[in-house]
Amino acid sequence: MWKTTMRPRPSINRARHALALTLGLLLAGPALAAPDWQDLSAEQQRVLQGFEQRWDSLPPERRARLARGAQRWADMSQAQRQQARQRLQRWRNMSPEQRARLRARRDRFRQLPPERREALRKRWERFRNLPPEQQARLRQRWQALSPEERQAIRQRQRRKHQRE
Repeated sequence: MWKTTMRPRPSINRARHALALTLGLLLAGPALAAPDWQDLSAEQQRVLQGFEQRWDSLPPERRARLARGAQRWADMSQAQRQQARQRLQRWRNMSPEQRARLRARRDRFRQLPPERREALRKRWERFRNLPPEQQARLRQRWQALSPEERQAIRQRQRRKHQRE
């Protein structure tokens, strides 16, 4: 017969506890990853000093993202920081249309298969390692092409990559 004081089986209890713990971590995850101001390193605080007064009012995801960015900045060499400053200045000087085109290109790049992205990165690196004069000549040649000629070159490159 059934007992009036039935206890749940231990395996069900464990499953309930695991579920509760998982849900708790999922809900608290962003808050756990978002540091309080005093938890930031002195270097992170220096980089983020403009956010100090409103830090506690920022969404946890934004605080976490800012803290990661400040740490990346702190880990950069002077040359890397200078390059980042130059890129930010170029970005600020772009028109909204130029920014939109750049975002679209970034999104298209991210949708490419990993091997295609790697091939493009290698080609870009080869170009970057060329002497500045040769880079300038190649840029001039590219800019002198008509849109149709550029498209034909892109299509040949895509076909070539698909065969590889």
